[in-house]
Amino acid sequence: MTAEVAQPAAPEIAQPAAPEIAVTPKAVQKIRQTFAKMGVEGGLRLGVLGGGCSGLSYQFKFDTKPRPKDKVFDFDGVQVFVDPKSILYLHGMTLDYKESLMQSGFVFENPNAKKNCGCGTSFSS
Repeated sequence: MTAEVAQPAAPEIAQPAAPEIAVTPKAVQKIRQTFAKMGVEGGLRLGVLGGGCSGLSYQFKFDTKPRPKDKVFDFDGVQVFVDPKSILYLHGMTLDYKESLMQSGFVFENPNAKKNCGCGTSFSS
């Protein structure tokens, strides 16, 4: 009769958590250029508002300072402010800046969006 010795379970390797939001280096550069061109001091406010073709639309504007309950993100010196309700819809989103022959502008890559409209500024979750 042989006794079996229980082997210790392999430790689970924790996966790094996905960032709440991300801003690509190209978008950071464009935001910084726009701030300088317009003489803006502060940060970029990202949010979600009711309305738009698909039910929700992105808010994208400059703000002088964060509000008391905002989450503040820093991307290479560029601050991004997001209110608590909007972070629920923007969690995991990446803000990018793309240029092509036909158009250029900021692009929201949002994994929470179930449907997007053709303009790219409205979505439903």
